This record gives sequence, structure tokens and C-alpha cells, in this order.
Amino acid sequence: MALNPWRLRLLADLATYGTVRAVAHHGNLSASAVSQQLATLERETRTVLLERTGRRVRLTAAGVLLAGRAREILAAMDAVEAELRGLADEPAGTVTLAAFQSAVHALAGPAISRLAERHPDVSVVLLELEPHDSMPALRRGEVDVIITTRDYVGVELDPGIDLMPITEDEIVLVLPVDHPLTADESVAVEACAGQPWTFDVAGSYMSDLATRLCREAGFEPTVTCRFNNYMLALQQVEAGRSIAVLPSLAIDPRYRVVTRPLTPPVTRRITAAVRRPPAPRPEITAVLSALRAG
Repeated sequence: MALNPWRLRLLADLATYGTVRAVAHHGNLSASAVSQQLATLERETRTVLLERTGRRVRLTAAGVLLAGRAREILAAMDAVEAELRGLADEPAGTVTLAAFQSAVHALAGPAISRLAERHPDVSVVLLELEPHDSMPALRRGEVDVIITTRDYVGVELDPGIDLMPITEDEIVLVLPVDHPLTADESVAVEACAGQPWTFDVAGSYMSDLATRLCREAGFEPTVTCRFNNYMLALQQVEAGRSIAVLPSLAIDPRYRVVTRPLTPPVTRRITAAVRRPPAPRPEITAVLSALRAG
């Protein structure tokens, strides 16, 4: 039995993206081509890897096992290719970068543009993942680099993870333009007791942070809505329906809102994280350099 690396990559992508259609879109293929290749992989391995229900598929226990091993095999192949490319001066290859929502446009996008100018043979696949999802994905080998925050309490670092500081981002209070608290240059969280709040989704970094700030100020926040999209949160505040605490990176000038620093100030430390590789990968080093250059 000879395992085909391309088909292994399709199986690993299915474990990551969840649907054949998403795998096809990611690989610039047709859905039928992906299905055919996965069926061929099943025949090659003589193992049922997928359970089919109508038009949907999901991985069997054997499929999950092989997808995990596929990532290890592909990572080893990438490391060998990187060593060979390292004999040349110019890095090349594909790097999967995951970033939380507000960092996608503010940090990841500009870094990818800088990378394209300096190292055109390095391509980046960009995913949006919040800190509570990105670190597990990094450990599982589903992504190569993440932009996260070291202040997220759910992050448990280990010796296999390397960190690179990128920047600090201030957490600010976001208010409707006619809100009474806009008269103050900075606002203590306790002054916001009794206000309606817009929060991020439960379990996320910003939801946990906002909840903690309110409780430390002596009150339980009245949460009127939750969004995992900062644009929706800004729309809600702009309409005068609530207030919010958001990262400065998330504030879009297209929305008519007012921001005020918190008293005492609250910041988050933004960091890139990578797995410590068995061998250097020049393309990952290039991505990290592009992030640091911002």
C-alpha cells in the first residue's frame, strides 16, 4: 500500500474545513474531483474513512486517525522540502496563518502584502480563528503560524511552542455619539453599571475579558446581544442600543461611535506563535519577519 501525499492532504483538509465543498474551494478543485480522490484513498488503504449521509460526509474513527497521521507525514515532507530550499537563498512554499478577527485586517493583511513584495515564492493561506481555537489548531498541526494574545487565560503554553511579540493593543470603551459618558476623557468600568452591553460570543477572549472587567467593577453586565463579528457590534453601538468594550484594532472609522480609554488602562499583548520545528522552515521565518516588520 502506497499512500499518495496529495490525497492525504485532501483528507487532512477535510478534517480541517469540514465539508468536501470547502476542501474543493481551498484547493481550487471541483467537489466531484475531491470526492473521487477520497474514494481512491479509501480503496488504496482498504479502509472506510468517510461516513456518507446524503450529500454530507464525516470522518470515521479511522479517517480521523489517518488525517492526524497525514498532517505529521505532510509536515515531515514540508520540513525536507524546506531543508532543500534552504540550500538556496530565497524561501518558498505555503504557510497557513490563523489570526483572530481584528488582527486579520490590521496585522495579517499588511504582513501578507509585505511578504509578497519581499518573497514572492511564499504563499499564505489565511484563516480567521479566535485565541481559544487557534492554539489547539497550532498544536494539532492544522496551521503553521497563529496571531494570538498571551492574555487569553485559556492558553496553556508548552516547550514545543515558540512565541514572538508583535504589538500591544488597547482595549477601549465604545459608546454611541450622544452617550453621557462621552463627556469624560476616560471611563471607569463601574460607571457603566446598568448599561446594556454588546458582547462577543460566550467563551471567547473578549467575552471573558468584558465579563471579568464588569464583575471586578462590582456588577453583573446586562448583555443584550452577542456577535462574533465586530462590525455587527459597532452597528449595535452606533444605533444607540448598547455599549461595548472592544480592541482598538477592531474600531472601524466608518461607524459613528466614540471610544474612550478605560480607567485603569487595559491592554492585550499580541503575539505570533509557531510550533518548534525539527528543522528550520525559511518560509515560516519569512512570515514571522513580515509580521514583526509591521
